[in-house]
Amino acid sequence: MPRWIPDYGNNIGSANNNFMLTGAVYLTGLFTDNPKLRRTGVLLISSAAASGLLQQISKRIIGRARPRINVGKSSFDSFHIDRVFNYDSFPSGHAMLGFTNAYAIAKHFDSPWIRAGLYSIGSIPGIARIIDRFHWISDVAFYTAISIFIVEAIDRFLDTKYDQKYNDKKIQKKVVWDLQVTSGSFSATMYF
Repeated sequence: MPRWIPDYGNNIGSANNNFMLTGAVYLTGLFTDNPKLRRTGVLLISSAAASGLLQQISKRIIGRARPRINVGKSSFDSFHIDRVFNYDSFPSGHAMLGFTNAYAIAKHFDSPWIRAGLYSIGSIPGIARIIDRFHWISDVAFYTAISIFIVEAIDRFLDTKYDQKYNDKKIQKKVVWDLQVTSGSFSATMYF
């Protein structure tokens, strides 16, 4: 894989770059008097903020070791309010920001090809973090699913606040969770 792809993922997934992008979307909608674009900006900003808050709290509580320190995926140093360097792998903030943006923007399009392209681009930050050994696959996969849930929840809330919806003609989909707990394992599947 060319090095510019992980570099792109690490840059676009950073909080500073993310909020510059999402803020620009909102401001463009505001200055052009485009309610759909403004709503998209609100969805992007609020989804990233809610996900980011959950992600930062989770990192401090869970304290999972990063792959690059070579102590294994089951090594934890939990319950630290301050940041414990190299024990903040779970969940992945870069994956969350990248996929949250892609998922929110993809809601504008009916074409599965465009959506797949946006989801692929939104997955690059998570893949980059796995390649660079900052996160385990489960760190990225879990937070990708949480990103979808948060975007959907905020979007449904915004449906009650905005008259003009960008997804009016779409059938409202239900999100259904299938939780399974057995001795020694826990799985959660989200159907949407």
